[in-house]
Amino acid sequence: MLVLMHVVYAVAAYPFGVLADHIDRRLQLGIGAAILIGADIVLAIANVGWMTGIGAGLWGLQMAVTQGLLSASVADAAPVTLRGTAFGIYDLSIGFATFVASAAAGTLWMIGGPQLAFGFSGLIAAAAILLLLFQQIPRVVHLSS
Repeated sequence: MLVLMHVVYAVAAYPFGVLADHIDRRLQLGIGAAILIGADIVLAIANVGWMTGIGAGLWGLQMAVTQGLLSASVADAAPVTLRGTAFGIYDLSIGFATFVASAAAGTLWMIGGPQLAFGFSGLIAAAAILLLLFQQIPRVVHLSS
């Protein structure tokens, strides 16, 4: 399943990177969150291998849609002289968040099975979409010479 997820991610990452240069990043992040909700639903109800494969493929697609955007956002936000530090902090944060999320998912799985674990993940993704909807569009300030 991990191989399938990463193959989908590898194949789809470049086209979505190109797309990110032409549309609002918030829209693309929302699309990624919607795909994640789909993956969570499929994985929550999967009872045969092919359904799990579809869920894994959707999860890889979601990664292709979102991961490049997150790295681009770090690069855009960090001053040139601190980009290496910014990426180090970003990767440390991702590692910590992944550890916490994995522990929480394992606990939810033990309590309520895959339905609870993936259902909660879907709720988090839905909350992310809502936050994106209410985020203000940043103003571009043009400095005159």
